[in-house]
Amino acid sequence: MMKKLLSILIAGLLPGLALAGGGHASRMGQAGDPASVGATVKIVLSDSMRFTPDRIKVKAGETIRFLVRNAGKIPHEMVIGSMKELEEHAEMMRQMPGVQHAEPNMVALKPGQQGSIVWQFDRPGTVDFACLVPGHMEAGMKGKIVVE
Repeated sequence: MMKKLLSILIAGLLPGLALAGGGHASRMGQAGDPASVGATVKIVLSDSMRFTPDRIKVKAGETIRFLVRNAGKIPHEMVIGSMKELEEHAEMMRQMPGVQHAEPNMVALKPGQQGSIVWQFDRPGTVDFACLVPGHMEAGMKGKIVVE
């Protein structure tokens, strides 16, 4: 019972801690309105620890739907944020494996699943994305979004 309660409390705190400090994701945009999607970008996650594509260009002000598919045999996720945020969040995930959480800047997928992130990028710049399943980002499962 106590372990379950602790997991629920941690799950509620992780996303806020990951985005605290005003990293790029929070300064580069916010969750978008699905009715306002201007473009869809398809992304495939694989067990080779890669995103395809791993470099994406979008327009400032546009709402993008990232249609994400896990083509692998193990769980993967896509999380948008600054590299500092992603590294901090990855460390928390290593400390607390198995914690489930959901935020608008992320999608976690079991093998064969598909999901989406709808995000509006409000200004030019670069923002990162990565898989924060322990060990995946460190193995190279990361990419960049260039907002023009």
